[in-house]
Amino acid sequence: MFNQQENANIKSAAPLAVRMRPRKLDEFIGQSHILGSDKLLTRMLQADKLTSLIFYGPPGVGKTSLATVIANYTKADFYHLSAPAASVKDIRQIITYARDQLTASRKRTVLFIDDLHRFSRAQQDVLLDDVEAGVLILIGATTENPYFAVNSPLISRSTVFHFEPLSQDDVLQLLNKAIDDTERGLGKLDIEADEKALKFLASVCDGDARKALTALEVGVLSQAEKKHEGKVNPPGVMDLAIPDGRRVKFNLEVARESIQQKTFVYDGTGDTHYDLASALQKSMRGSDPDATVYWLARMIAGGEDTRFIARRIAVCAAEDVGNADPMATVLAAAAVQISEFVGLPEAQLALAQAAIYVACAPKSNAAASAIWRAMSDVQQEPVKPVPKHLKDSHYPAAKKLGFGADYKYPHSFKDGFVSQEYLPEPVKKYYIPKEIGYEKNMKHYLQKLQTLIQNSKVTKKNNEKEG
Repeated sequence: MFNQQENANIKSAAPLAVRMRPRKLDEFIGQSHILGSDKLLTRMLQADKLTSLIFYGPPGVGKTSLATVIANYTKADFYHLSAPAASVKDIRQIITYARDQLTASRKRTVLFIDDLHRFSRAQQDVLLDDVEAGVLILIGATTENPYFAVNSPLISRSTVFHFEPLSQDDVLQLLNKAIDDTERGLGKLDIEADEKALKFLASVCDGDARKALTALEVGVLSQAEKKHEGKVNPPGVMDLAIPDGRRVKFNLEVARESIQQKTFVYDGTGDTHYDLASALQKSMRGSDPDATVYWLARMIAGGEDTRFIARRIAVCAAEDVGNADPMATVLAAAAVQISEFVGLPEAQLALAQAAIYVACAPKSNAAASAIWRAMSDVQQEPVKPVPKHLKDSHYPAAKKLGFGADYKYPHSFKDGFVSQEYLPEPVKKYYIPKEIGYEKNMKHYLQKLQTLIQNSKVTKKNNEKEG
């Protein structure tokens, strides 16, 4: 075990974001939708009546911080494991201890597992029985959607709380608090913080408090130097001084240098991947080119595979534009080829052109609906036989069987059309073109053919009467 001095040294070396973690519930900033005087989680903490919980949300929004607050609130024993570093043996040891404590003194045990999604299914299963029996209170934190990343039985035994990205006001409050705090923050320094610089960090961090606090610390410490006088600082306080007694000026230029380049939370196989793909396709379908190109940019900036993006555009062109503007599918197909051929950054040009064209094109899902209805009938109804006159007749035995014998070649007739059976009765109407874009021309042409068919039937009846 570490002695008091060693613990003090460890705490003083911790990053600002760690040192500024809340110790009490009233110090916690953000997540007002789950924390408040009348909220379930607050009542559970105040009454110390915890049940198993799963905290789900992006990085830097307070999941681990809230677990730290819980550790200070609860009278139960509290253990913290990081899923990437933990083993089944570690879990079993804590479970054994929890059983002993419960039977000997009725004292509960809380196990906080950070990055719960990094546990394998087998590791998660080890927890099931004891969580269900109440031997262990589990608090799991995950950046992945728990309904996909966590075993269903474990979710059913827990209450899931969804953490949202922090608002800019929340992040500003945290930054100002860190600047003023003399015990754990940067308050011992004479800091002149420009409001524009703090607002810049609050904006560019995308609701991630850890990112904003780290940038603040980098910007401030880059202008400060440590004293080396051999004295011991209070726990969690770094001994800093300003060269020549000058003030630390944290302005917009320093803020930009501190955060350097904006980073994106993007998982190519997780929620962000599917949510952005859905937003892109729905924006194209909804004829909003501005939203379309924004979500496209988000996917490209996040490192999404350009082939995946091109496929989404191609699917939308065929499904949502269809025959209302056939050129949309042509452009989408070209974007698939170009993105494969040239790669980024140039591929973004072809992707943007195709996506914006699809967004601005007239919309019809008549072709898509036709194949969906036909596929449903093929799978659920008796299969219709191919009429004899439509069967392949390009082999000697076919003629003996009468295949293709009565087929009428449309180009041998006026208008390149002749009425004949192409689908056995009863015939369903699968393709119902809309009165929009190029598809209205197809609709009018099909109506013309129907007129020719009706006229042909009338002529046939008249001939039969005369005969």
